Amino acid sequence: MRFTLPLRPALLAAALLLSAPAALAQGNPGSGGPQPGQPTAVPIDGGASLLLAGGAAYALARLRRR
Repeated sequence: MRFTLPLRPALLAAALLLSAPAALAQGNPGSGGPQPGQPTAVPIDGGASLLLAGGAAYALARLRRR
């Protein structure tokens, strides 16, 4: 389907007008993150211990193949 010349600017204008509310719906940036000196609650142990155990199991499997 080929659009005629006057239809293209109308489609472009409609696309811009319909996408403008989505751009305005963005919220405020907030505080910018934790301030220096405040501890952050990050659960590092859960994933790191599983990754370490998986790496150790892979290393043992590779060493046993030799």
